[in-house]
Amino acid sequence: MEQMHLWLDILCEVSILLFEYVGVIILVIAGIRGVYNSIRKSPYTRLNLAKGMALGLEFKMGREILRTVKVTGWEEITMVAGIIVLRAALTFLIHWEIKTEEKENEALENKGEK
Repeated sequence: MEQMHLWLDILCEVSILLFEYVGVIILVIAGIRGVYNSIRKSPYTRLNLAKGMALGLEFKMGREILRTVKVTGWEEITMVAGIIVLRAALTFLIHWEIKTEEKENEALENKGEK
């Protein structure tokens, strides 16, 4: 039983690091693509950047959820819960931005067809 607990601890730690790194890599790639698309004056720059940020934040939020397995004290639980709430709010705002951008781009495309 103690051996299984040790393996679960290791799996949890590795998963936390994996989610963190994947989230950071996605955010960096989205930022680089955003700069590149901005230089090219692509009309979809903001939309693509927002989608990349949302995906990166999802991974970072997954990390925080996994981290709740490891917390022991109320102070840590409160801190992790606060981080999760803030990231969830950011994700919600970014998804709202994505929907707004998609509607604007669709309106521009429809206007260009007429």
